[in-house]
Amino acid sequence: MTSALEITANLTVAASILLAGRNSVHTWWTGIIGCTLFALVFHDARLYADVVLQGVFVLTSVIGWWQWLRGDHGHALPITRVQVRTLGWMLPAAVLASVGYGLLLHTWTDAYAPFLDSAVLVLSVVAQLLMMRRKLDAWWFWLLVNSIAIPLYASRGLHLTAVLYVVFWINALVSLRHWRRLMRAAAAGAVAAEPTHG
Repeated sequence: MTSALEITANLTVAASILLAGRNSVHTWWTGIIGCTLFALVFHDARLYADVVLQGVFVLTSVIGWWQWLRGDHGHALPITRVQVRTLGWMLPAAVLASVGYGLLLHTWTDAYAPFLDSAVLVLSVVAQLLMMRRKLDAWWFWLLVNSIAIPLYASRGLHLTAVLYVVFWINALVSLRHWRRLMRAAAAGAVAAEPTHG
């Protein structure tokens, strides 16, 4: 049965995710509230890596909020891509961290699906860190996170949360396209603003 806590957590985080897709700074404070509520939901479901993840989300949301408000030398933080060489070490590190933390959960706790739970944690941290820097690639990681999380949460009876993550998956795809358009428009504006030398 869906609890009032799960409903409230879902609604608040849904607002945060939709605001992120619209490139709105209000994504951060709504995320702080929603993630705090989700920590309680996931603790009850014995998804301990997800509890830790919510704590990480709260911390990074505070930092992300500050970075987006501060901007880049007085200007809004631009949407950019992650360099290929950065992805070259980031992806293997994420796999190793997922397996390592999954082993810890498997060995020392009664966690449900520790390796999948761990993958959601690690990939979400990567996505969140990229989101903090307004990296377009964050949305690819969110698509992967949501693809793992949907069946995981459904298997624990968190059906409302699983449905919400289906919405998040769709939102990530739409947001990826929206941010890509914003990034291209900004690049075109920068080129148009460059002085010509005759």
